[in-house]
Amino acid sequence: MSRPSRLAAPLAVLALTAGLSACGGSSDDEAAAPSAAAPSSASAFPVSIENKFGTTEIPAEPQRVVTVGYNDEDFVLALGVTPVGVRDLIGDYDSPSRPWAQEQLDGAELPTIGGADIDVEAVAALDPDLIVGVYSFMDQAVYDQLSGIAPTLAQTDEYADGATPWQQQTLLTGQALGREDEAEQLVDEVEGEFEQVTSEHPEFAGTSIAVDLTGVGSGHYLLGQDDLRTQLFTDLGFAVPEASTDVSQERLDLLDADVLAVLGYTTEDAAADPLFSALDVVTGGRTVLLGSYTGDVAAALGFGSPLALPYLLEEVVPALAAAADGDPATVVTSLS
Repeated sequence: MSRPSRLAAPLAVLALTAGLSACGGSSDDEAAAPSAAAPSSASAFPVSIENKFGTTEIPAEPQRVVTVGYNDEDFVLALGVTPVGVRDLIGDYDSPSRPWAQEQLDGAELPTIGGADIDVEAVAALDPDLIVGVYSFMDQAVYDQLSGIAPTLAQTDEYADGATPWQQQTLLTGQALGREDEAEQLVDEVEGEFEQVTSEHPEFAGTSIAVDLTGVGSGHYLLGQDDLRTQLFTDLGFAVPEASTDVSQERLDLLDADVLAVLGYTTEDAAADPLFSALDVVTGGRTVLLGSYTGDVAAALGFGSPLALPYLLEEVVPALAAAADGDPATVVTSLS
């Protein structure tokens, strides 16, 4: 499956689905809504940022920011800016209610500018002076259209599509907003939280983990370092395969790592899958069920932002520690 199609079902909150039509526009009232932005460093401008399609030239401090990526809203919010328009996330997850961003959203109802596809007309109607789409999967044609509306921040060519590390995405967004110092501080703070956890759990270092998406492809899909949903685990020290791969029923052994983290299966689903439930990593009590695709943990993994990652540390680390402790008698709490 192509990356856009692969992401659609499992992520349920952050992925595009190939072939779906663009979603509708926005009202005049929405277009007139001001951006609630904290003061930035106006002296930082003009700013030039290289991306995979060209150069983003930002002449002055942005006042009206539209995010067209599936997680870019979080990065902008984390840096003190409320977008005037955001991508409508695919699936049934209620993203405006995500617990890790409530303080930043402060009850704001943000206009949307498309779901499976970016609605360029809806973006234009919001009259942005900056468009942010590092995790948008946009192509050259869409980039050119958006750049005709306002300076557009796309991902660089340093990483595969959709695999920009959260640190780099934070710094890119901070540069575009004139908040480089704040972005660097934010990265340092979140990395500090990871360092605290890894110092408390040295057993994570080098422990292999399989991150499995159920109900995808042949039934299971093993995530690699090319998918941002593995960032939590790599930052904790776990060893993650380099590349994502489809897993057929005949190759479920690929899931038999030191620890298995599963998205999409409830306890009942796992018990009803005889081949899966027979894996050593399952029978040995080294499996963490991360919950359904409409749950907060799955959504937070998909956002992979400086707001979502601290939330995940609180929610997921206890279960990972129980699975990685080498004691089959330890009960691993399901997050489903």
